[in-house]
Amino acid sequence: QLRRAKLRVEKAIKEKKIFAVQGPYPVIRHLLRARGWVERKLPLNGKQLKQQAGNQKKRQVGKRASSGGEPLHHPQPHNKKNKGEGEDEYKKEDKEQCSEDSDDIHDLMSFLVQDQVPNFLWTIRLNTVDQDLLQRIEVVNRYPRLHALCTKEGLCQSLQNLSWFDQVDLNTFFPRCYRLGNMEEQEAFIEDFRLTAARNLLKLALEKFGDRPVGTEQPPTSSKVPAPKAPLPQGDSLLWPQRWHKSHVSHPMPSTAWPGSPLYPHLVEEALEVCEQHLGVLGHEDIDRETPSPCRTCIAWDRFLQEYYHVAHEGAGLVLSRKQREQCQDLLQRLGEQLPQLGIEGNLNVWILKPSAKSRGRGIVCSTRLEDVLELSRSCTAPSARVSEWVVQKYVEQPLTIFDTKFDIRQWFVVTDWKPLTVWFYRDCYLRFCSQPFSLRRLEPARHLCNVSIQKRYKTSQPDPRVPPDKIWSNKQFQAYLARLGRADAWHRVMVPGMKAAILNALRCAQDQVGSRKGSFELFGADFLIGEDCQPWLLEINSCPTMRPSSAVTRRLCANVQRDTLRLVLDRKDNPNCAIGAFELLYKEAAVPTCLHVGLKLMVEGYSLKKP
Repeated sequence: QLRRAKLRVEKAIKEKKIFAVQGPYPVIRHLLRARGWVERKLPLNGKQLKQQAGNQKKRQVGKRASSGGEPLHHPQPHNKKNKGEGEDEYKKEDKEQCSEDSDDIHDLMSFLVQDQVPNFLWTIRLNTVDQDLLQRIEVVNRYPRLHALCTKEGLCQSLQNLSWFDQVDLNTFFPRCYRLGNMEEQEAFIEDFRLTAARNLLKLALEKFGDRPVGTEQPPTSSKVPAPKAPLPQGDSLLWPQRWHKSHVSHPMPSTAWPGSPLYPHLVEEALEVCEQHLGVLGHEDIDRETPSPCRTCIAWDRFLQEYYHVAHEGAGLVLSRKQREQCQDLLQRLGEQLPQLGIEGNLNVWILKPSAKSRGRGIVCSTRLEDVLELSRSCTAPSARVSEWVVQKYVEQPLTIFDTKFDIRQWFVVTDWKPLTVWFYRDCYLRFCSQPFSLRRLEPARHLCNVSIQKRYKTSQPDPRVPPDKIWSNKQFQAYLARLGRADAWHRVMVPGMKAAILNALRCAQDQVGSRKGSFELFGADFLIGEDCQPWLLEINSCPTMRPSSAVTRRLCANVQRDTLRLVLDRKDNPNCAIGAFELLYKEAAVPTCLHVGLKLMVEGYSLKKP
């Protein structure tokens, strides 16, 4: 066995087929071994990978191998107290995978190449790898400095520069987003929240229309008259993660106001005035104004918002005349021509707050009240506008649902070069379902956060048995569902082109801020929500997306995308026409010739023409 191991190692060194894997990637390990690659195993205890120097170490390893001693990198036992989400789960799975091969020839070959620089590295994070060694590895699956793309704060900031790269409206694919640690953006959010409340009020008013005032319908015949609803505690509008398991606030629609509930005859008129002023701003009618925007000063906003809360969340009534109804319809139509996100806003003014650099749905809260959002922002306002702990984003209140259940889409793509930008789109993806039916009346995560790590905490409680019990669908299943609805072309004509455009826009905005390294590549996972009109909305982009299968669908698709990624980054180097599975070239930037600024010889030499 030792002789066979040495022969395979010598061949791998000669062909530059030494690899290292760090993290829960048994599929990558298996695929590379099947290709004749030899692994230099990494420690599992979180220490940095450092190049072992000197033949003395190698001789010690050889003696240990021939005498049947312990492996050099024996799996370290994990502290049970520290088990949980994140690294510990990854280490546990990797430990289990490595223990399967603890006695086979791969361990022996790993000993023999422990002083070799890997030619290929697939790691879960770069900061655990010795930087001197990292510079010598030819192919690495990660890029440094991805903050501008793969954090919520960074993506929010970088996308604001989209107009410098393309004539595309950011609001057509990315829900409005603000960094609460930046005071200018916080002020912009406050104004946005107020304006959205005014638009929502017009929508609420139109839900009941006619000559009689909204909310003055007679209650059903009964010996008992329902009592007016008491105002909701403000604290219940902000749903903190530690309280997700408790009962949550119901938000009844203000369709009927019973006797005793307040009526606000002035509220619709104020909302009409605000929206009219906002249309003027959108039409640049205020371009020469030196005073603050009229949208900030035309009404008493604190009172307006409190009365809006009563209408939107507590069922208070409105007074609406026929003339006001026509004005509402006209204004909303004109606003819809200016505001691409009017169709996803709904009428409850729900906003979602996200920690800037956390993943897997951790720390996310939802709020319907401005004062609660601002209270949170006061605790995280940073002295520098470049640092922000939280972002607040408009919640998509009118998503496309399947069997009345919210879902999102995890879409993979690979960047093989940043200069010139080269992007590959993966044609297969998967849907992630929530555990309970979608409802804006209850804001618990089981209904609103599609992350697998969140939903696995909840038992599926669905009135519709067609919702998959493992809460995962493939894109093929989704396409079949759309076909049954008569919308078969929506996937290829609307959703896929929209996702491709959003990914490319995000990459171009972050391109100059990402650490580019020749020979590197990265597999990313973008999360999209689909609106009722089938328009995709980009939520975030994840570096190092999970490859841990949570269902039969993800077990197949995750294995496929890893296999095809290796084909793309390894096989295509030698054969540009090789099979690359479900990947397709999304974009390749035209190479810009390098200009030499020094050492140019600008003198022109020549000879005079002579007559023949």
